[in-house]
Amino acid sequence: MERVAWMVSERPVVIFSKSTCCMCHTIKTLLVDFGVNPTVHELDEIPRGREIEQALLSRGLNPALPAVFISGELVGGANEVMSLHLRRSLIPMLKSAGALWV
Repeated sequence: MERVAWMVSERPVVIFSKSTCCMCHTIKTLLVDFGVNPTVHELDEIPRGREIEQALLSRGLNPALPAVFISGELVGGANEVMSLHLRRSLIPMLKSAGALWV
């Protein structure tokens, strides 16, 4: 979906989330605790949020949320982000994207 592509191009880290999702909250907290200032789109609070969620499902995300994009590229959901973190790959990726400076 073109709208998703435009939305993820606006910042180094973009998260599609729902305000009531505990895994979304966990991933947002993890990134903020690192010092990242992600752009968060709460799909249950924005117009056409359901359409965006369907577009994320069509990209192979199941569940669709959270959906984390770094440097415009889909990293994945909570499992993928946590796996990157445990492999010590997440912070270098965030630094490379310009989302972290230290």
